[in-house]
Amino acid sequence: FQACVYFASVFQAMSCGIHYLASVFMAVTPNFVCGFPGNVSSVLFHNSSASSIEDIWTLWTSAENYIVVQLENGEIWELDQCSRSRREVSLDLAYEYKGNKSVFPCSDGFLYDDTKWKSTVVTQWDLVCDREWLAKLIQPTFMLGVLIGAVIFGDIADRLGRQRVIWFTSAGQFVFGIAVAFTFDYYSFVIVRFLLAMVSSGYLVVAFVYVTEFVGIKARTWASMHVHAFFAMGIMVVALVGFLVRTWWVYQIFLSIATLPFVLCCWMLPETPFWLLSEERYEDAQKVIDTMARWNKVSTPCKVSELCSVQQDDLSSGRMGDDDTSSTKKHNILDLFCNWQIARRTITVWLIWFTGSLGYYVFSLSSVSLGGNEYLNLFLIGAVELPCYIIACVAMDKLGRRNTLIPFLILSALICVLIMFIPQDFNILIILANMAGKFSIGVAFGLIYLYTAELYPTIVRSLAVGSGSMMCRVGSVVAPFCVYLRSVWIFMPLLLVGIMALLTGILTIMLPETLGKPLTNTLVEATEMGRNKKSCSEKTPPAHSDAALEKIEMFGQERISADK
Repeated sequence: FQACVYFASVFQAMSCGIHYLASVFMAVTPNFVCGFPGNVSSVLFHNSSASSIEDIWTLWTSAENYIVVQLENGEIWELDQCSRSRREVSLDLAYEYKGNKSVFPCSDGFLYDDTKWKSTVVTQWDLVCDREWLAKLIQPTFMLGVLIGAVIFGDIADRLGRQRVIWFTSAGQFVFGIAVAFTFDYYSFVIVRFLLAMVSSGYLVVAFVYVTEFVGIKARTWASMHVHAFFAMGIMVVALVGFLVRTWWVYQIFLSIATLPFVLCCWMLPETPFWLLSEERYEDAQKVIDTMARWNKVSTPCKVSELCSVQQDDLSSGRMGDDDTSSTKKHNILDLFCNWQIARRTITVWLIWFTGSLGYYVFSLSSVSLGGNEYLNLFLIGAVELPCYIIACVAMDKLGRRNTLIPFLILSALICVLIMFIPQDFNILIILANMAGKFSIGVAFGLIYLYTAELYPTIVRSLAVGSGSMMCRVGSVVAPFCVYLRSVWIFMPLLLVGIMALLTGILTIMLPETLGKPLTNTLVEATEMGRNKKSCSEKTPPAHSDAALEKIEMFGQERISADK
């Protein structure tokens, strides 16, 4: 039962990867020049002549180039990317001209190279020259929607349940994804994509919680980590569809219908027993547990009343054992800075979240600019994530969370430096190095979710993970602007990612190792965990819901003892 629920839920996570990276091909700016007033009779580019501009694009090498055209009325024009000039003396057609020219704006539109992409949003609405900044806002505004959606839908899922949010966000991804293809101007396009980003982010956040609450303790690390793997598969789908479809609105429709089967079936997913129990909907929780028992062919009876009584006993003993953990106290973001130890930990964790997201999207968004086949590049950048999460799961269980995080952060910094010294003619080597960089930053990005939860006590654990996730979204908003710095210096994005990765790698040395240690319940215990003392952490009582959790997870096991 848990396996079916898990794979159904994470299948839709592919659509999140699809929409997050769709703009890499949708918002491509091809080669272009100013339009001209009239019909052309001949075209000249350096020493090559042609009868139409379409024949010249294969020779175009730089934005500094210009094209000379002669119109049927005899006028000769020089066409640059953002301006055009008419020669005052038009006796003969020559590329070089030293005489007087009259400069005009591009009032007749632009001519685009359509040999690779038949249509993009840039060519659709002329997002070039003085409107270029609008094209550069497409990905950042989407990521801003991701940030807001994570906050809004995460809160709604706690109030209304995971099931309803999964229904709404799944349907929203399909509806808004199709709607993007039929937007009538740039502003409606950005608004609809902003809404699409909100529901995509909302689904991804709630899906993590949803599968975590269904999957047993033994498989939880692997299950939560491999939600990222399905996100990476979505990136691979973007590369494949981009290769096959070169018209942006058709491309968007194909991407949106890729996960339509889940939209048609998501209404069958049940609510999680944990949320139902937290809302005191015991009958509904009992129905879900009975369904799990039937699917898994488990005959051992389990009553919600037993779970509640065990949980109540734990709550009572927890209060008797520690008077400081009063549930009536409200906690806020300032509790993450209650003392120097916790404050330093919080700053480091936030930097790891930010750096992981920044590096992840810089490597992904830059992949189409590495040279060679941009579709293959993006496909490989997505494919390299699949083994990286397996390595992360094995390493953090064998070596520890911190001992896995530090070397991979520093390794990603070293790879960023290495790429700067690779000659630009070595395309294959550059692509392999970028794949290695994405691999190393992917390991760090994947395990920080679990590591953050283990570093903080129960009373502020959700707050810590939520604030870290916010820093992650900030990194994703900054990443597109970082990629645009390639126009300043081609290695500027890598330099920034490398510096951040090295800094966070060094700071991570000061974090405590959490492998094999019990979860802490109070800020005092969390503070002591960072010191080499055995007193406090070893006496930590189990979290309040552990007993109920173990009882529910009995149904996920094939063999179970009668005593349990």
